[in-house]
Amino acid sequence: TDFCVYLPGVCGDEFSILRSPQSVVFRDGSWPIPGERIPDVAALTMGFSVEEELPWPGLAVGDLFHRPRATVLVTVKGVDKLALPVKGFSYPIENAVPLSLDSVANAIHTLFSEETPVVLQLAPSEERVYMVGKANSVFEDLSVTLRQLRNRLFQDNSILSSLPLNSLSRNNEVDLLFLSELQVLRDIASLLSRHKHLAKDHSPDLYSLELSGLEEVGKRYGEDSQQFKDASQILVDSLQKFADEMFNLYGGNAVVEVVAVKEFNSPLIRKTRSILQSSESVKENPYNLAYPYNYNYSVIFNIILWMMIGLALAVIVISYNLWNMDPGYDSIIYRMTNQKIRMD
Repeated sequence: TDFCVYLPGVCGDEFSILRSPQSVVFRDGSWPIPGERIPDVAALTMGFSVEEELPWPGLAVGDLFHRPRATVLVTVKGVDKLALPVKGFSYPIENAVPLSLDSVANAIHTLFSEETPVVLQLAPSEERVYMVGKANSVFEDLSVTLRQLRNRLFQDNSILSSLPLNSLSRNNEVDLLFLSELQVLRDIASLLSRHKHLAKDHSPDLYSLELSGLEEVGKRYGEDSQQFKDASQILVDSLQKFADEMFNLYGGNAVVEVVAVKEFNSPLIRKTRSILQSSESVKENPYNLAYPYNYNYSVIFNIILWMMIGLALAVIVISYNLWNMDPGYDSIIYRMTNQKIRMD
């Protein structure tokens, strides 16, 4: 399988592909992608099915027998355009809503539960973290609270010692929050590099990161300020380096995507309403298509198949033995009857 990293870059909100393997084919074009369908793009690139067909021409049918080993989705809030490298693919986003890869995580848990894949979902500024499987052991030293993030920055091997801060300050809390998110990106790649064997197993991994530090810098200094411009450039460089590192750790078998969103649209209310409407209306099936494939199908099929084969063999063996039975020798009924006749 291949590894996918999704980094959304926004030009009036943009969805950008920084790195992807040859088995995942994206087409070059400016086709808009609905914000709520971006998780479905991640699912399809990893070889999972989705509940509703995605009629989006940006994603072509790739190699069905080689799927990414990991997907990385980085959401950048507070900016409508990032100067990402032109070598990738970028698509405008319609109706930008908060992204959740829970459906992809559930699919991974269902299909690869015994292999405990790495699943990491993290929003550093909100102290929101979700780790499953081997992620608990790999990223147990990862800074996840604001206090841990601040302390991590002032350690000897932090990015403060190597990153050109330019107009950003070590003494401003907003600047430190932004820099701490970049530190998390570096630490994720660093910790994973110590457990390279996890990037070579057969179970796909999932990374979902939400960065809002740049948004806070824009609110503090203004989007025309030198601080915001410097932070944007530092972020782009860090994202590209992070994408390259993750892509290489998975042996080029990964997709890296970035979503840059200026401001989310009323997500929860609109999303809830659409779910209720879809549940109340019954969609017709004009093409007489089969029902969507269920992951339990193979299990149920094997149980029924082998049970029927076992019952059929049992009936054949029993019937054969009854047909060839000698009533005078094998049947206790005949033996008892014969003895009773003799006694009389």
